[in-house]
Amino acid sequence: MPLLFSYGSLQQDSVQMSTFGRLLSGERDGLPGYEASMAGPNANARFTGGGETLPGVVFEITDAELAAADEYEEPDSYTRRQVTLASGKQAWVYTYTGVAD
Repeated sequence: MPLLFSYGSLQQDSVQMSTFGRLLSGERDGLPGYEASMAGPNANARFTGGGETLPGVVFEITDAELAAADEYEEPDSYTRRQVTLASGKQAWVYTYTGVAD
């Protein structure tokens, strides 16, 4: 099953219910080398390559839920990238399309 790292709105119960039809259970984790940025309409993960770690939660979801997350994150605005979290887990994360890494 895919892992999804959230540093923002996908942690909210109301967003989870409207996007996935259920509440997700996750674990605290971090995204090394990234920080929060306002390089778009909402907070976004921005790659710095430095010592920062962006805090968030990693969720185990289904393939269908990953497709629902893709739709929620507006493909014209956000890009889904696979990253290695502080825990060593491989997960997907969404970054604002205008943010290069």
